Amino acid sequence: MAGEGRVSLLAFLVGLSVVLLPPLTVSVCPAEESRSLRSCLALALALHMATVNGLLLLLYRAQLYQIAVRACWLGFAFGCGLLLSFTQSAWKHFGWYVCSLSLFHYSEYLITAVNNPKSLSLDSFLLNHSWEYTLAAVSSWMEFTIEKFIYPEMKQITWLSVIGLLMVIVGEALRKVAMLTAGSNFNHIIQNEKSESHVLVKSGVYAWFRHPAYVGWFYWSIGTQVLLCNPVCVLAYTLASWRFFRDRIEEEEFTLILFFGEQYLDYKRKVPTGLPFISGAKVEL
Repeated sequence: MAGEGRVSLLAFLVGLSVVLLPPLTVSVCPAEESRSLRSCLALALALHMATVNGLLLLLYRAQLYQIAVRACWLGFAFGCGLLLSFTQSAWKHFGWYVCSLSLFHYSEYLITAVNNPKSLSLDSFLLNHSWEYTLAAVSSWMEFTIEKFIYPEMKQITWLSVIGLLMVIVGEALRKVAMLTAGSNFNHIIQNEKSESHVLVKSGVYAWFRHPAYVGWFYWSIGTQVLLCNPVCVLAYTLASWRFFRDRIEEEEFTLILFFGEQYLDYKRKVPTGLPFISGAKVEL
């Protein structure tokens, strides 16, 4: 693993240490009223992040600090999601979502650090994927919050949230297995030039689908909205993700045909993309 990957892993675990705060807060700041306890916990969270950020500033400089602070915040978000997940509050399922989202982005960086350190950058976190991606995320948070206050029972359909969580887990697992299987051939950016080490991967999950990483991401993204019981965003995410991957796969396959020629065309004929109603690049022979 690249040194940057080890830095990110340490920072993620430091951020994750937020899960230790509630029991410590209860023991140090016992309170009879829940409001007082919440105030103590909020203060503890603020002090925790301020202390951690100060520690990262002392340990790292420049690029390593930028890596560490992103990984730490993702670890912090994952820890907060875990804390919400084990409560009986109306925000429990949102905690599942926060865990899913933060783990997705951190694991993108970590797997790249293991698989293809030469392509590793801050963009490997995929936190700045696109303005459309950011808009989609914010829209889902807004829908969840608005519907929770208008019709709270709608956000307590546990069996539906469990289905969404299973979609998230399977989608995430498929994507990461695809990344590991492809090894250094996997890159977040479509390559325009074929490197000497670039080979066509057809084994493992690539024997099932031509684009297993996209299949995993597609169902992961929809699963996050099923998990939140967001009917509007379930539909919007399905349509937006389908259109994105349709265009992405077509662009990528023209490049792969250029790189591998008949070898890829033969693979394309035998193995589906894995995504519904998406056949990939259309080539006239």
